[in-house]
Amino acid sequence: MDLLALADFNLVARHGGFGRAARATGRPKATLSRRVAELEAALNLRLFERGARALKLTEEGRALFERAGLLLTELEETAAAIASGGEKPRGRLRISAPLLFSQTAMGKIAAGFALKHPDVRLEVTTEDRAVDMIEEGFDLVIRVNPAPDESLVGRAFLHDRLVVVASPRLVKPVACEAVPAVLRGTGDRSAWKIKTSAGQSSIAVEPILSLSSLVMVRDAVRAGVGAGRLPLSLVSRDLSDGTLAYWGDIDGPPITLWALYPSRRLLSARVSAFLDYLKQAFPKGTPEELAGYIGK
Repeated sequence: MDLLALADFNLVARHGGFGRAARATGRPKATLSRRVAELEAALNLRLFERGARALKLTEEGRALFERAGLLLTELEETAAAIASGGEKPRGRLRISAPLLFSQTAMGKIAAGFALKHPDVRLEVTTEDRAVDMIEEGFDLVIRVNPAPDESLVGRAFLHDRLVVVASPRLVKPVACEAVPAVLRGTGDRSAWKIKTSAGQSSIAVEPILSLSSLVMVRDAVRAGVGAGRLPLSLVSRDLSDGTLAYWGDIDGPPITLWALYPSRRLLSARVSAFLDYLKQAFPKGTPEELAGYIGK
């Protein structure tokens, strides 16, 4: 198989068209079209559906794009490592991270990583949705309690848990009394099942505010408007200095942050370096470590 033709196919697939690929790279559009046609002829497969206005990958084309992109990246990184005499991280590293982790810690992590690895151009996108790593071109994603995905592997690097907290001025309810509550979003409004050293119990809630960010929820709870369910790392300092009072742990699964990347035999030096940096930032992976990192 012609590697140059494969590289040009990957280029066109990534940019979504011959014209876009040509404009982005300065390559002649006719050359890209010819190379892709030669590749299709060699494979005896149609890789693109060519419409009047749009170019769309066929099922076979999408499969080739997903696999070829990884292989070409590995070849480029291997060549760069040989040329530089070592596996020094370099090049672009695209990461997708969830909102709360980005707001509280990612900026400092990214800055520290950039100072340590100046040859890596780090790009971080913040979003809570489950991105398609291959389709959207991410090298690594950070996700909270991700669903199993056979196309990805990863490492759990941080653990947290949800706790119910409130201003010390707010009296903890007894029996079946409902407590004013600050919720994230407009989802589940059922009673909160909590556990403490004294045992398990349930707290009925009366929603007062619905906010889209956990940082906003924390700030509203601090102001005394109601109780809230928040990650321990986010309120650890408030509990220590008495700004907030602890009512109990949410009785449910723990919060685990994972760093995920495509399953492949050769992991890029850039991704390996970032995984190592996360391990250095959170050697034990505890909520207290994240709380300390947030407060720096």
